[in-house]
Amino acid sequence: MKIAFLGLGNMGGHMARNLKEAGYDVVAYDLVDEARRATERDGIEISASGEEAAAGADVVITMFPAGKHVISAYRGENNDGLLSAAPENTLFIDCSTISVDEAREAADLVHDAGHRALDAPVSGGTAGAENGTLTFMVGGPQENFDAAHPLFDAMGKKVVHCGDNGAGQAAKCCNNMLLAITTIGACEAFTLGERLGLTDQALFDVMSTSAAQCWSVTTNCPVPGPVPTNPASNEYKPGFATALMAKDLGLAVSALESTGTEASFGRAAHEAYTKFLDEGHGDLDFSAIIRTMGENQA
Repeated sequence: MKIAFLGLGNMGGHMARNLKEAGYDVVAYDLVDEARRATERDGIEISASGEEAAAGADVVITMFPAGKHVISAYRGENNDGLLSAAPENTLFIDCSTISVDEAREAADLVHDAGHRALDAPVSGGTAGAENGTLTFMVGGPQENFDAAHPLFDAMGKKVVHCGDNGAGQAAKCCNNMLLAITTIGACEAFTLGERLGLTDQALFDVMSTSAAQCWSVTTNCPVPGPVPTNPASNEYKPGFATALMAKDLGLAVSALESTGTEASFGRAAHEAYTKFLDEGHGDLDFSAIIRTMGENQA
């Protein structure tokens, strides 16, 4: 099986490498020269373009910043994009985080071109991509999911078939909205604990083993020290960047509006992360939002 992997950023480069290490024939491409060089150092063949990579592939995996990039790459400027370059019945797997509507539009384009489509956004951050422990949320027909399952197993530890095309993005939207909410809650709890005279370690030892335990405490703890390998203990190097969280929360708010769903905490999280982004912190891990809570010391 030959895999074209397109989009070699903080997540995609590691995912491509894990596929290569699992024995798959991987050819890759990215617009950024530095990303191409880093992936080439991992022993992966680099194509001259995404279309060239797709031309000989059985599977095309994309990991792009936004839905507009996915749809543009699929179509090309004059219907000369990935869909026209790939052999008939190629399996297209988009691992980007995009809106549900964009995922369905992309799947329709894939099907109309005579190919197969899955949306498969991921959770787990850069560490999950590097260590092959990502969670995949997958939308698409069962037969496409079954065909792709071994690839997901090579890149992650949990794979969930969420439903038809678009369902993977729906799950990612809900997941990241809750992640933002719980992270802000964890930040508020640690800030309050400090002001009450607790050490971060003492509060972590309680919350990480009690009813308050969650990923935002036990794995991505927002204060330095208790989890030495997390972003907070490494100057908030992402991880999962604030810019990406703000983008994903924008998708969540759009979904709330299109479905008429009330979600005051989700909307508040979007407002908080948008403000944090606008203040120039887009390149920090999203847990760094705890810094804004120290600005209001009594």
